[in-house]
Formats: sequence, C-alpha cells, structure tokens
Amino acid sequence: QKSKQDMIFTDILSQMITLVLIVLGGFIASKTNIMGGDFDRRLSAFIIKFTCPCLIAASAMGDVMPQREMILPLLGAGFATYAYLFAVASFLPLLFVKDKDLRGMYSFMLMFSNVGFMGYPIVAAIYGGESVFYACILNIPNTVTVFIFGVYFIVGGAGRIKFDWSVLYCPAMVACYIAIAIVALNIQSIPSFISTPVKLIGNITIPGSMLLIGSSMAHMKRRQILGTPKTYIMTFLHLIVVPLGLFLLSDLVGMDRQISLINTMLIAMPVASFGTMFCLNYGKDETHIVQGTFVSTFLSIITIPLIASIINSL
Repeated sequence: QKSKQDMIFTDILSQMITLVLIVLGGFIASKTNIMGGDFDRRLSAFIIKFTCPCLIAASAMGDVMPQREMILPLLGAGFATYAYLFAVASFLPLLFVKDKDLRGMYSFMLMFSNVGFMGYPIVAAIYGGESVFYACILNIPNTVTVFIFGVYFIVGGAGRIKFDWSVLYCPAMVACYIAIAIVALNIQSIPSFISTPVKLIGNITIPGSMLLIGSSMAHMKRRQILGTPKTYIMTFLHLIVVPLGLFLLSDLVGMDRQISLINTMLIAMPVASFGTMFCLNYGKDETHIVQGTFVSTFLSIITIPLIASIINSL
C-alpha cells in the first residue's frame, strides 16, 4: 500500500514539474519578446478554435472502448456533476467577492479543473489504466459547459445571464458532438491517417495553454503572481471543499462507487488553464485567473494525495 502511495505521489510530482517547466518556458519567451501581446491573443484563439477541438475529438479515438451500458450512466454522472458545480460556483463567490465584475472570474475558477493534463494520468495512477476512458466520458460535460458557462463567467460576469447560442456550434462543441457520436456508435475503426494527425494537433493544447499562463505571468509584478487572500480562499474551496462535497453528495444519491471516486479526483485537479485563454481571447484582465491557476497548481501537490486518501477510506 505504501509503495502504491509513493507511486501516486511521484506521478503527481512529475506532472507538477512538467507544468512548472512549461509555464517557465512561457515566462522566459515573453521576457525575451518571443511571446506576448498580439502573439498571445492569436495563440489563444488558435488553441480555442483549432487545437482544443482536435483534442476533444481525439479523446474518443482510443483503442479501448468501455462497455456500452456504462456510457449513459457516466454521461449522466458528468452532467449532474456540472449542475452541482454551477450551483456552487454561482453561490460561493457571493460570500467573499464584493466586486460583481470579479465574481465571474472566481466562479470560473471554482467550477472548472485542469482535467486533461493532470486528471487523466493521476486517475490512471490511482485506479488503473482502464479508468482513463471513464474519465474521458465524465469529462465530456466539462467540455460542453466550459464553452457555455465558462465563457459566460469570464465575459458576462456573475448575475448577468446572456446566453450566446452560437457556442452550441463553435468548433469545440462540434468536436464534442463528434466524440459523443463515436462513443455512442462504438466506432473503433477510425483510420490511423485520420486519428494520428488529430491527436498530434490536439496535443498542442496543453503545452500551448501553459505557455500562455507563463507569458501572462511575465507581465505581472511578483506580489501579483502570489495572489491575494481571496485567491487562497478560492483555492481551498476548489481543491478541498468542492470535491469532498461532491463525493458526499454522490454517496448520498447512491452513485456507483467507482464512478464517484474517479469523478471526485477529476474535480480535485487545479484550476483549468482555459480561463487564461478566454481572458486573452475576449480582452479581459487575466490577472486573477492566472493567480488562481498558479496557486492552485502548486498547492495541489498536497491536496490531491489528501483527497485521494480521504475518499478511498470512506
């Protein structure tokens, strides 16, 4: 058991070091005028509109498909999870953020986690390789909601709902529909000359988004990077309170335990890097999002093993 815990910690540490080094690369690139300004805005749009849709589509192009009867329960659990997260993210910032324009930023940080880069390998390390596809299906609602409610939080601000129906047919959502169709129809014979380039282009998404965070940090003062007291309140809620609340609620309604365990660990990941890209893409100040992403990523090296230990012992 101790050996397994050591392996989990090592895997988390490896992911952390990788994230930090990529962010550092973006920081250096911006300081040396390779990144920054219009380049960052163009790269953000490129990731959101092109590489991210490829990443979404590629998630359904694996070699192993789950049992068909598990697809609907996983999707149901995923959408129920994001209904819970939306309710929590809409309410909690009211308790510690007075500025209405900032509430949406904190709502985004509470609702969305860095599932793609950190979630999948950590879930695999804890629950085995077969859990990764479960995580992919559970993450489909994340993809749907981040391009609807995520954009609403960043652009519209809390308290002002202005739904833009065009997000339902933006590139990322179209890719999501394709991924769902592949899974639902159990299509396993996608030619490699199609799946391979889609996966390669999709793989640009994670390092690209981390580089953008580093580039944004390069233009912030050192004190700004470390965040404010509100940043740490949000981080505590995001990494500890919200995941444990989800697990207890899942147990209360009788959700399948394996789904509940995997789902909780995905939600316990640090703040999603998409917040920074949305800010850049829509011309919003990304300072608070960058602070939340940076602080939650570093503190997650402690909180992720803690959450895993708690929920596996309950």
